[in-house]
Amino acid sequence: MSDRLRALGADAIELPVIALEPPADAAPLDRAIENLGSYDWLIFTSVNGVRFFLERLDQSRNDLRALKARICAIGPATRKAIEDLHLKVDLMPQEYVAESLVQAFAAESLAGKKILLPRASVARDVIPQELVKLGAQVDVVEAYRNVVPPETTERAREIFGSEKRPDWITFTSSSTVKNLMAITGREALNGSRIASIGPVTSSTLRAHGLNVDAEAAQFTIEGTVDAILAAYQI
Repeated sequence: MSDRLRALGADAIELPVIALEPPADAAPLDRAIENLGSYDWLIFTSVNGVRFFLERLDQSRNDLRALKARICAIGPATRKAIEDLHLKVDLMPQEYVAESLVQAFAAESLAGKKILLPRASVARDVIPQELVKLGAQVDVVEAYRNVVPPETTERAREIFGSEKRPDWITFTSSSTVKNLMAITGREALNGSRIASIGPVTSSTLRAHGLNVDAEAAQFTIEGTVDAILAAYQI
């Protein structure tokens, strides 16, 4: 995102508000990997889910040969991470949110099917809840967790305490919203326009009392930049 914004002439200021760490307790993920061959579907909802799942798999006595499941990816970046492993993606939703992923399964017979969903420690429960309604058995396991980087608070003070605050602030997940709000509070963002990667992130922004000035039509980094550009063309 920074590279594209800079190519367009913007001064892109990076403020990492998420640091990724392994799960606090890896035992549930380890058990799922031990029984990997028993699953009918494997669902990945982020590139990070793929990465941390593979890292834990590499530490087990299993490898990808144990995988008999069909694979679902929530979006193109996640799909590419899977395909980089020389694995095929069997299902991807039209829109890159949980609700669309559930809709993508509407044509599938899930009664009695066993599904593995390795994901972040804190995430929406739309996918497992709705797939259970369709008759599936869903094992949700923590593959990683996100925490606030220790240097973020001081960096945020520098950015939002300066006379020239950012013209735009981009949010690429609900976690980025929650983590930044926990550090700065809503008032620190006054005077800046806000761009959101999609409706779920926008909903979290509004729940924190923030207005969304641009929302990506395609829920990707590229879509977010396009939404900012479109805001100048209105």
